[in-house]
Amino acid sequence: MTKIAVIRVRGRIHVRKDVKDTLNMLRLFNNNYCVVINNNPNYIGMLSKVKDYVTWGEIDEKTFLALLKERGRLPGKERLTEDYLKNKTKLNFEEFIKEFFNNKISLKDVPGLKQFFKLKPPTKGFERGGIKKPFSLGGVLGYRKDNINNLVQRMI
Repeated sequence: MTKIAVIRVRGRIHVRKDVKDTLNMLRLFNNNYCVVINNNPNYIGMLSKVKDYVTWGEIDEKTFLALLKERGRLPGKERLTEDYLKNKTKLNFEEFIKEFFNNKISLKDVPGLKQFFKLKPPTKGFERGGIKKPFSLGGVLGYRKDNINNLVQRMI
């Protein structure tokens, strides 16, 4: 099953309560927060509800490895290290990612690991089309297939 990376792009001003609740359920509390979710109908419904505030697409293993190594955080803003991961799950980063993409393990199985990733604004900014337009029209929002990997790499 494929995994989807979801990044919150727009802020909190004038957001309807139902949309705000859905963003909180996805753990997208602030701009430039990223979560990795399963590609299933429940999450797709949530994404269609918050499509005017987020961008998403299928993340590959290489990008997820970089995201986990650079932006994986433990309590106290400590970085996720290979030693900690081996100690808690008996797997190194590469093995963990294989298991994660095969749905045999989840991020919740690593005690203390935060379920979201704080990213920086993208290097060289977002695309020229504007932050309020859909990706299909040259903007930033909505579904961007595997182009999400390029955006995540620029935000790590």
